[in-house]
Amino acid sequence: MWTSELTARQKTGAFLGVGLLLALVIGVGLLLREYGPGNMGTGFLQGAAVGLVLAGVALWRVSRAPDKASTFERAFTSAGDERDDALLTRSLAVLGLAAFPLTGAAAVAIGLGAEVMMIIFFLLIAQLTVGAVAYVVISRRS
Repeated sequence: MWTSELTARQKTGAFLGVGLLLALVIGVGLLLREYGPGNMGTGFLQGAAVGLVLAGVALWRVSRAPDKASTFERAFTSAGDERDDALLTRSLAVLGLAAFPLTGAAAVAIGLGAEVMMIIFFLLIAQLTVGAVAYVVISRRS
């Protein structure tokens, strides 16, 4: 069943979740700025800011016009129907299956002497790519 708007419980949970996530991100970012190597704290805060803005846009789009929001936005905000939830669940399962070999390959690359920060960056990009491709492929097939 497709829901037309967020319930009060969903809105409260979303605002509480965003507040807690924001506090966690700022705390971790400040710790990384103080004790992390190089510009790791700044990069973390910038990446987290982009992620929080994108999540906020998705939440805003779903709360304003859920019929115009994408299936990912509805599933991400828990406002979608069974198909939206199934798409997200199946694509996250594919990502979970791919995460183990990707992490293993990254560990081998680090063991062979590759720069750790570069490998971690490519591991993150690879995992994001696998998740996005899995979502698109599963969405097209179902």
